[in-house]
Amino acid sequence: MILSRYERMVAKRYLLPGRGEAFIFVVASIALGAVAIGVMALIVVMSVMNGFRAELFDKIVGLNGHAVVKGYGGRLPDWRDIVREARATPGVTSATPLIEQPLMASYNGRVEGVLVRGMLPADIRMNPVLRGKVVGGDLARVAPGSETVAIGARLAETLGAQVGSQISLISPEGQTTPFGTVPRIVSYTVGAIFEVGVYDYDKAFVILPMQDAQTLLMLGDAVGMVEIDTVDADRVGQILAPLGQKVRGQGEIADWRTMNASLFEALAVERVVMFVVLSLIILVAAFNILSSLIMLVRAKTRDIAILRTMGATRGAMLRIFMTVGVTIGVLGTGLGLVLGLIILRFRQPIVGAIQYATGQNLWDPSIRFITELPAKTDPVEVVTIVALAVGSSILFTLYPARRAASTDPVQVLRYE
Repeated sequence: MILSRYERMVAKRYLLPGRGEAFIFVVASIALGAVAIGVMALIVVMSVMNGFRAELFDKIVGLNGHAVVKGYGGRLPDWRDIVREARATPGVTSATPLIEQPLMASYNGRVEGVLVRGMLPADIRMNPVLRGKVVGGDLARVAPGSETVAIGARLAETLGAQVGSQISLISPEGQTTPFGTVPRIVSYTVGAIFEVGVYDYDKAFVILPMQDAQTLLMLGDAVGMVEIDTVDADRVGQILAPLGQKVRGQGEIADWRTMNASLFEALAVERVVMFVVLSLIILVAAFNILSSLIMLVRAKTRDIAILRTMGATRGAMLRIFMTVGVTIGVLGTGLGLVLGLIILRFRQPIVGAIQYATGQNLWDPSIRFITELPAKTDPVEVVTIVALAVGSSILFTLYPARRAASTDPVQVLRYE
């Protein structure tokens, strides 16, 4: 929309009214602020939702893979053949044998439920989620025959254990006696403490070498499952379809969608609902632009009539008032975009400051699942939010601009 020199001058004059027209300026400023708040809220909330999903996906898939082949009865005797078949399947990047079993752990009279995970020593050291997340000790200590384990940071806090502590793992499958089955209790040294950032994992995981896990659980040479990663997590079902035919009768394949379906479906629904609800803020702001422009048109009716008698066209009036409304929307959108990015950049200090001021724990990891507030800004969503804000501003500017353009100077100036 190209404006002539006098149209730009008039539009600027209406954007910055005189002293006697301060009320209109206040209403326009409120409209601008409302647009900024709406855009800021949408960008912050959608980025946090995206970050929450991405963080969960990275941590959950990093520890559980894109899919697992589970053995019937919790055992895979021929796991080496399955690993070989999986690695030969097109689209599969890795296949890792695992043992997972819920047990009990005790230390100094404290007992907690844990999830024991047996892994090959090389897989323990090279796991992308565990690597770099060690807060105490060294994963290299977790070697076969060393009777050493790695535990999560929250579990260490709950038990009161630290690197070098002797914890006991209690397995219900023990020796059979005339008085019943005696639980199997084996002591291990804590060689490393890790914190992956997912509360449930940090509170429950106990990682030990595969051979030690097989001995503890009396599995012989069997494992519990084979973890599989693929080139594309969204196509995991299609990629692993040929493998499913080959492992039939030995086990079944469960992908990340099946294992965490309720969690990720809930996040998807919440994401859509939050976008719709927060979009209403932008619509309310657009209504503010509408009301401020209607007030401006009514206050400037005489000026409009004079401009029309001096030769201004209906199109000129339309462009002037469209420029005023769109400028308010664009400035509010830009301000909201900047504020949203600033809040996302300093989100963790802001949460800490609010917690300090209120004395409330706003981000309890036992409830939120992740230890820190995540964020991941999607450029496509940002463009959509900006388009929604600017588009609403243009749409709600049309009516008052058309009213201004349709002003009849004869009727207005008849009694002047």
